[in-house]
Amino acid sequence: MRLLSYTADGAASFGVLTPDGAGVIDLGGRIEGAADLGELIAQGRITEAARWAASDADHDLDDIVFERLLPRPGKIICIGVNYGGRGAEYAEQRRDAYPSVFVRFPETLVGHEQPLLRPPESEQFDYEGEIVVVIGTGGRRIPMERARDHIAGVSLGNEGTIRDWLRHGRFNVTQGKNWHHSGSAGPWLVTLDEIGDLGDLHLTTRVNGELRQDDLAANMHFGIDYQINYLSTFVGLDAGDVIFTGTPTGAGARFDPPIWLKPGDIVEVTVPEIGTLRNPIEDEVPERPGV
Repeated sequence: MRLLSYTADGAASFGVLTPDGAGVIDLGGRIEGAADLGELIAQGRITEAARWAASDADHDLDDIVFERLLPRPGKIICIGVNYGGRGAEYAEQRRDAYPSVFVRFPETLVGHEQPLLRPPESEQFDYEGEIVVVIGTGGRRIPMERARDHIAGVSLGNEGTIRDWLRHGRFNVTQGKNWHHSGSAGPWLVTLDEIGDLGDLHLTTRVNGELRQDDLAANMHFGIDYQINYLSTFVGLDAGDVIFTGTPTGAGARFDPPIWLKPGDIVEVTVPEIGTLRNPIEDEVPERPGV
């Protein structure tokens, strides 16, 4: 199944994509007690959606607005510098023994086809295409061999970054990773019955049609099973938590000179088994100071 959050006719809801991919079956009006997709996952009720998956579409896909994949995820945990060659983008040659970990806030993310905003404070706006994992069953100290059992499904992300703000502090990247509407997740959550070996997922990122990132999940330094094991060791993972699993080499910072995103650009993140997450770039219009 492919589950998504959306707005239609001014009303927010969640649903399942029709088998032909042309429409959406509304679940918000059919599944009682779950206000949104995040609650459905948190309640462990994804399988209930299957009974409606063959219904007639309530909306054409072209008539909806894609919203952030989960409206209010509990935790958004990101893994940094996790593919071969990424260290060179940070002028580092060593390979760390443990993952680089940081967090994002929900307000920084938008949905499929919604604009990513370049802030007026910096022109160094960069893309990072990623595979996104959503936890379906929580736990602590989850063994690697059982990690897949804790996954609700996979999606795509663009972990948009303001590069110069990334380097404001020696030991953190938080301020470069949490600008308003700088990243995205979606377009939908693909349940694991449609996904084979996670390592076979082939991720590409294109900017204005030009291929920039191209790699297999198997080439992660720290695979998805290990990430779930490692993260759940120090923090309990809950149903509905989100993990951005790392981005391949090829971000705009890699080029000489760097190629930053600018208004009018289109960024597309693709995994064939999942689909394509597409976002245009616009300039942020700041609110009045103090508002």
